[in-house]
Amino acid sequence: MILQLLPGAILETLYMVVLSSLFAILIGLPLGVALYQLRPGGIAERPGIYRVLDAIVNITRSIPYIILMILLLPVTKVLIGTSIGSTAMLFSLTLAAAPFFARLVESALLEVDGGIIEAAKAMGSNQREIILKVLLPEALPSLVLAATNMIINLISYTAMAGTLGGGGLGAVAVRYGLYRYQFDVLIVNVAIIVLLVQLVQWLGTHLSQKLNKK
Repeated sequence: MILQLLPGAILETLYMVVLSSLFAILIGLPLGVALYQLRPGGIAERPGIYRVLDAIVNITRSIPYIILMILLLPVTKVLIGTSIGSTAMLFSLTLAAAPFFARLVESALLEVDGGIIEAAKAMGSNQREIILKVLLPEALPSLVLAATNMIINLISYTAMAGTLGGGGLGAVAVRYGLYRYQFDVLIVNVAIIVLLVQLVQWLGTHLSQKLNKK
């Protein structure tokens, strides 16, 4: 039975992780760039706007995912038409991961040598050119590691999502491992999740090191 369930559960987990990662990057990357630009002393300093964005990011990041998921269930049902299933979990997964990634993006950009930015300004580069041609390329290895950390978090989030009908490995672990006391099912699910995390970490670290050498 468990061998028949695992392929579908793995695919559901990958579906949630991949799509929510893409959505989180699409939201979190520009948000992180905005935090970097608008911070006090930034290249487009706007302290008031920065404080608002900073507060939103901090508050969202402070809410444990399991609670955030429960809070968003009514919203998810309105937006998607259902509050259960892998697709329904994408909304809460994205909302949990995007601010986390945004903060990591801000930190990665802050690591870029200020002398490079000053040199770009001296050459007449505008803000857009500094961001696209200087900051992001220079911070790319760190951004890859940031995305890696976010994806690893999302793998654990999908396991939690399974406790509330999200599908994937978490759902199999709860439905069969917990409720039916099949602890071998729990062990197998944990082993698969650990392997996924190790694979993502290895790929992210390898790619980051390769980009860093370039």
